[in-house]
Amino acid sequence: MNNSLAISIVMPCLNEEETLKPCIEEALEAIRASGVPGEVVIADNGSTDGSRMIAEQAGARVVTVAEPGYGAALSGGIRAAGGEFVLMGDADGSYDFSELPNYLAKLREGNDLVMGCRLPRGGGTIEKGAMPWKHRWIGNPVLSALGQVFFGAPVRDFHCGLRAFNRRSILNLKLQCLGMEFASEMVVKSMLAGLKMAEIPITLRPDGRSRPPHLRSWRDGWRHLRFMLLFTPRWLFYYPGLLLFLLGAIGFALLAIDPVTIGAVTFDTNTLLVCSVMILTGAQLLFFAVFIKSYAVQTGLLAPDRRIEAIFSHNLVEWGIAIGLLFLLGGVFYIGGTFLYWKSSGFGALSYPDSLRVVIPSVTAIALGVQSIFSGFALAFLGLSPTRTSHVTPDRE
Repeated sequence: MNNSLAISIVMPCLNEEETLKPCIEEALEAIRASGVPGEVVIADNGSTDGSRMIAEQAGARVVTVAEPGYGAALSGGIRAAGGEFVLMGDADGSYDFSELPNYLAKLREGNDLVMGCRLPRGGGTIEKGAMPWKHRWIGNPVLSALGQVFFGAPVRDFHCGLRAFNRRSILNLKLQCLGMEFASEMVVKSMLAGLKMAEIPITLRPDGRSRPPHLRSWRDGWRHLRFMLLFTPRWLFYYPGLLLFLLGAIGFALLAIDPVTIGAVTFDTNTLLVCSVMILTGAQLLFFAVFIKSYAVQTGLLAPDRRIEAIFSHNLVEWGIAIGLLFLLGGVFYIGGTFLYWKSSGFGALSYPDSLRVVIPSVTAIALGVQSIFSGFALAFLGLSPTRTSHVTPDRE
């Protein structure tokens, strides 16, 4: 690696012989115009056409990345790059590498990651035919908005492929994704690591290739969404769980004693049963939220959280188990009273509404108790320190 280089322009490449040469020439001209030492790195991901030879003849340095995938190619290219800064962009002619001076200016202001914004609401320009309608009006706006809500990312175009960054800062993130979701991973982990980010408007041009792009809209869109959800337990588990639990609890409280009639509609034990399921499902999602957050913090996937530390340092796990026992015993006691009531009637038929109004709360309390107890033990296990358990001899069968 040449440490004297200021910028490396990295392009992933898989059979790009139609557009590769003009992209490299444009990139080299941008480096010359910037007045800084730089290079163009082509991360070849298994091309079977003339891409490698074209790249070398055009003045680029070619590195071979055997692991298939957009993210794998970029990761390999970034690791092989010699510049302090890296500008990455596709080799299909859609990005204007002459934007390099604008990116360098933002990097020199101290930003670790500078994103391009293709969308008009961020000052960008999308030339006619440059972006399919489902990407322009559905995919990019929706996923970018979710990225802003989930992570507070100060960017309006979450998936712009023309972005520049401090190479060392991004390598320290230890990015893992091999596919298109690599773009999301870089932004998400940059936010979680507290890196300084900026955004500049750019122009997106039509793809210059005659063949279809490597991107698969719905598949890759789902992979981006899945990645973002996995890194935000609050939105994946906590908020849905809390909403279900609260709605179920409100309905449960209203129906546990008597039916409720609103206009011509009467809500009775069937609705009470639905509320019970909402409570139990909501509680399980809340437990999942704590489990996943605890695991992510313990393994370093997410930053330390004082709330998670409090769970393990203030005996809150034991309190959860104790509360679970109260629910369990209360449910058993309550259902025992129902059994005595049934016995007093000679074990004959009971009124379904009356009996279910007792049975449903009883089994709900029992289920909540069991959930709480075992979830408490699961949390206690997650809270074990490897340094405190390293001396334990494993069980032998």
